Amino acid sequence: MAKQRIVVKIGSSSLTNKNGGLDLLKLKEHTEAIAKLKQANHEVILISSGAVAAGFYDLGYPSRPVTVAGKQAAAAVGQGLLVQAYTDEFRAYGMTAAQLLLTRDVFVNETQYSNVYNTLMELLKRNVIPIINENDSVAIEELTFGDNDMLSALVSGLIQADFLIMLTDINGLYDKNPAHFTDAKRYDRLPTITDSILDQTKDEAGSKVGTGGMKSKLLAAQTALSLGVKVFVGSGTGTNKLLDIMADRGDGTYIGEKLEPNYRKQKQWITFHSQVAGKINIDEGASLAILNHGKSLLPAGVISVHGSFEAGAVVEVIYKDQIIAKGQVNYSSEEMMKTKGEPSEVAMKLTLGNRPEVIHRDRLVIYQDMIPTMKYKS
Repeated sequence: MAKQRIVVKIGSSSLTNKNGGLDLLKLKEHTEAIAKLKQANHEVILISSGAVAAGFYDLGYPSRPVTVAGKQAAAAVGQGLLVQAYTDEFRAYGMTAAQLLLTRDVFVNETQYSNVYNTLMELLKRNVIPIINENDSVAIEELTFGDNDMLSALVSGLIQADFLIMLTDINGLYDKNPAHFTDAKRYDRLPTITDSILDQTKDEAGSKVGTGGMKSKLLAAQTALSLGVKVFVGSGTGTNKLLDIMADRGDGTYIGEKLEPNYRKQKQWITFHSQVAGKINIDEGASLAILNHGKSLLPAGVISVHGSFEAGAVVEVIYKDQIIAKGQVNYSSEEMMKTKGEPSEVAMKLTLGNRPEVIHRDRLVIYQDMIPTMKYKS
C-alpha cells in the first residue's frame, strides 16, 4: 500500500472504562494499532480525547465531573497523565510522540494557524507522532471546537491528510439510532453527507463520557470531505484494526468518493477560520470573471465598500445583494474607496502600492465551495 498521511481520532468512549476513567488496556491497544500503521510506512497524527477521564479520579471525583470548572480541573490533571501514557507506550516501539493543545482562537489567528501547520510538518518530517487535543483546561465556550470530531476534520484538512479515521463505540453511521430501533440499517459506504442524512440524526451525545454524538461526526465528516479528505467512522478491536480499516475491511462506514483536491492552507484559513471585516460590492463583469473564469478581483470591478479594514483583512464579495465569495484583500477600505472602478495601473499609483488585484485568486474562495462549511460556521 502506498504511503498515506492518516489522522486517527479516538473519542473518550473508546478510551474509558465502565466508570468513565481512563482504560490503560484500551490505550495500549490503540497505541499498538497506530504503531503498526507507522511500521507500514504511513504518517500518523493522533487526535485523542480522554484528558478529563484520565484526571478526575486524582481530584477526588467519584465520577466524571459535570461542572465546567470540574471538567477543566480534571483536564488540567489528566492531560499530562494521558500524554505520558501514550509516550511510554510508543517508546516501546522506538517511536517518539509530541503534544499539541489547541483552542479555537489559535485557528482564528492567521499567524498562529500557520505556526500550527509548520510545527506539524516538522514533526512529521522528523517521524514523530503528534498527539493533539483541545486545550480543555483553558478553553471557553466561545473559543472551542465543540468536540474533537470537528478538530480532527480541520487538522486533517490543514495537513492535507489522505484519510481521517474516527474511532467510536458505535460501528458506523445508521439511518436510525441502533440502540433504540432494531430495524436500523448501517450505511457501509456514503459518497457524501447530504442534508437528508444529517436530518436523520439527532444532535445528541453518543455516550455519557463523550461530547460528540453521531451528528457531530457527520458534520465533521462533511467538513473533511469539503477539504478533500476521505473519512471512516466506526469501531474496531485488536491491534490490526487500523490496518484493516485501511485495507477496506473496517467495521463501520466509509465516506467520500471522487473528492476534489485539498484546499491550500491559506484558503482553508479564509474559509473556516477568518473573521469577516467588511463587504465589497462588485459589478457584473467582475462577478463573471470570478465565478466563471477563476480570475482575481481587480479595482475596476469594485462598486462600493462597506466597513473599515486594513490590507490583509478578510471580506465578503457581494454581487446583486448575494455573497458570491470571501477573500483576503490587498487594499485597505480607505484605499479601496479611492480606487474603486479604476484600472489597476491607476489604483497602484493612487495607493503607491505594487499589487494590481484587490483580492488575488489564490486568496479568494467562491461561496458555492464554502456551502458544506456553513453549518460549522453558524
